[in-house]
Amino acid sequence: MSKLIFVSNRLPVTVKKADDELRYSESIGGLATGLKSYHEQGNSLWAGWAGIAQDELRSDEAEAMERELRNTYNCLPIALSAADIEQYYHGFCNETIWPLFHYFTSHTEYSMETWDAYRRVNERFFEALDPVIGEEDTIWIHDYQLMLLPQLIREKYPDAKIGFFLHIPFPSFEIFRLLIWREEILQGLMGANLIGFHTYDYVRHFVNSVRRILGVEHHLYKMNQDTHSVRVEAFPMGIDYDYFTAARKMDELSPELKSFTENAQTVRNILSIDRLDYTKGIPDRIKAFKRFLTDYPEYRGEVRLNLIVAPSRVEVESYDKLKRQIEVLVSEVNGQFGTANWMPVWFFFRTFSQEDLIAFYRSSDVLLVTPLRDGMNLVAKEYIASRTDLRGMIVLSETAGAASELFEAVIVNANDHGAIASGLKTALDMPEDEKTEKNRAMHRRLERYDVHFWADKFITALGQADSGLQPAKPLLGDSEAAALEEDYRLASNRLLLLDYDGTLVGFKPTPDQAKPDEELRRLLRKLSDDPANTVVIITGREHTGIEKWLGDLNVHLIASHGLWLRKPEGDWVKTIHVDNEWKETIRPLMEKYTDQMPGSLVEEKDYALAWHYRQCESELVELKRTELREALLSITGSMSLGVLEGNKVLEVKDVRMNKGHGVHLLTGENAYDFVLGAGDDHTDEDMFAALPSEAYSIKIGSGSGHTNARSQLKSHQAMRRLLQRLADASVKPKQLLH
Repeated sequence: MSKLIFVSNRLPVTVKKADDELRYSESIGGLATGLKSYHEQGNSLWAGWAGIAQDELRSDEAEAMERELRNTYNCLPIALSAADIEQYYHGFCNETIWPLFHYFTSHTEYSMETWDAYRRVNERFFEALDPVIGEEDTIWIHDYQLMLLPQLIREKYPDAKIGFFLHIPFPSFEIFRLLIWREEILQGLMGANLIGFHTYDYVRHFVNSVRRILGVEHHLYKMNQDTHSVRVEAFPMGIDYDYFTAARKMDELSPELKSFTENAQTVRNILSIDRLDYTKGIPDRIKAFKRFLTDYPEYRGEVRLNLIVAPSRVEVESYDKLKRQIEVLVSEVNGQFGTANWMPVWFFFRTFSQEDLIAFYRSSDVLLVTPLRDGMNLVAKEYIASRTDLRGMIVLSETAGAASELFEAVIVNANDHGAIASGLKTALDMPEDEKTEKNRAMHRRLERYDVHFWADKFITALGQADSGLQPAKPLLGDSEAAALEEDYRLASNRLLLLDYDGTLVGFKPTPDQAKPDEELRRLLRKLSDDPANTVVIITGREHTGIEKWLGDLNVHLIASHGLWLRKPEGDWVKTIHVDNEWKETIRPLMEKYTDQMPGSLVEEKDYALAWHYRQCESELVELKRTELREALLSITGSMSLGVLEGNKVLEVKDVRMNKGHGVHLLTGENAYDFVLGAGDDHTDEDMFAALPSEAYSIKIGSGSGHTNARSQLKSHQAMRRLLQRLADASVKPKQLLH
């Protein structure tokens, strides 16, 4: 029976040890509430850390804890040591990912030690999950602590349904590119079928980073990988609306909150609730309140800022410094504006129960929420839901994820103290009928899209995830690959025609960055060392460049789409006579569009010109590419030139230069009993068409559309794996002696 597996850094149950006894407490709110109905089903499991270091437990206690969590709470605890927690969580997660993803580049630390810990803990999560994953299970992974886990699962379970949700912002490409391990993080996330973010801004940032760093394009936010397709979508997280709107009795409150709610009527209350963190903009908030009292003196003695800051990581020097900064700013405001009967800022450095926080919500005229950057900020939603009288108002930072949903709030720039001060006045002076109308609209939205709807929508979308776009030709499956391998094994004279870019290596931002790695060189060397093999690299690249990279191997090289041929250890031979006079007409046109399209470039080859636009913004590409293509076609119509559309490239060359010509150069020399050709774009179609009818031809890539190839593989990684199978099947000369 299939099951639903939730995975997060922390379990919805926390274990503590007191008086030599293990105590269990369940979490409330947020993720635990949203997934509770699913988790309580018999066919679900939640994996995560229980909140207690493995070092603190005896072996019998660890076993007892695991039994209790499995049997009573349906949870799978992940064992982490104190060192793991320090290096992985406090280290890489909170010193690298957290500040970078919140745009605090000056706070970001780069440490190989903490990165190794992050990778090690993600692997440990997988090792713990591996024994419990079934073939038809659905797995939903949460947040930035586990961004490598989707791909770790995918590698062993290629058909699994894997979802991932990021609860913090995903930064713009210009920020994300600063991360040393950016490719590893993206590749880890791309193991998921469905990746969710709070807002479409984060979705756009993510797909842009994937395109710019991994070279993977999206079609309507859907990207194709080797074994699956990846869908990226915004799922704004909601709250438990019914819980916050429920009626409450005074006797449910602490004595302190009872006294507060009674005294709150004497002034108009502005509320601020955050945990201690530099991303929350608390010092700027206090400065903005000071600006408010300065600019609008009529409010002195009439308002009070209730500043609640929950302790967080106070043992860390930067956080302790932040706390002291807040205390100094509060003292300055109270010292400058306070009177014997009125203190403008009440500072609470502590945590409050959820019931007490709701009392704060319902007694506050304005909620001041101005994080410098925040994934969502559920406090804003909780406040609106709690104000069932529809008389509250929010001053909300535009850089909080909630701003995209609560657009009826007073939206401000969190760095502009004057704007925040003006926003406070707007919120306090807002007419009751306008305030009621705005609140009613926000209530309708929060009630409809609550945390349960959020979870339902994500799980439904994950259940509908498929394997990608329908290929133009059937994918080369295991049985077909086995048949190909057997034909290869039985053959005595083989020809392997292999395109380079997109077939043997992935695409890079610029052509010169696609240098062959050692794995590829070893693979080509193993294939070409078999005397039965003729290995040919057939490429549109310049002959001098491909020789520099692969000329030392025992392979044939065909460059510039068949113009140049070089046999192993031989010299280059030009196969047809061409000239370059046409370049002076075409080059200025390409350069004109390069000037108009930042990120594009012109590559000049011996007898061709190529306009690359892989680094251009996708919104601009379609129009300009079409314009340039039409202009090139009109110019080349009366010449012996052709315009080829490759993978993110337009190339102009002599029409006699094509990979089909290169195939004929070799197939005419020998009688091969096994022929394989592989390529990824339009320039390889001439090669496919020129192959013998019995040859194996493979198109690399998952897109639909016509191809002359007999079958497809989804990626260059899949092609490498196939070639590795063939290399392993090669019969060595010494084996023939036995």
